[in-house]
Amino acid sequence: MTKEVNDTNFEQEVLKSTVPVLVDFWAEWCGPCRMLGPIIEEISNEFSDDKVKICKLNVDNNQVTASKYSIMAIPTVLLFKNGQPVEQLVGVRSKKDYINIINKYIS
Repeated sequence: MTKEVNDTNFEQEVLKSTVPVLVDFWAEWCGPCRMLGPIIEEISNEFSDDKVKICKLNVDNNQVTASKYSIMAIPTVLLFKNGQPVEQLVGVRSKKDYINIINKYIS
């Protein structure tokens, strides 16, 4: 299941995570974001939380974090490992693309 993250808990949930974290930066009004949502949800059901954490961050409500990572277009998906962004996918991609980047970073 995806976890909602925000400016307040981003450091704890994402940057300090012991497993890689996939973060979907999205907004309510964004059509492509709504298309991506079910794909991210499916992916979260396919991986256990001890392998990878799947999170969503609403850019309208959490502009500090969105700005920190220079999110200029949404949806943007960042994969973090050891507190650092290591992969970025902008726009809606295939489910396989997201799974491939997750598999590169999980052990």
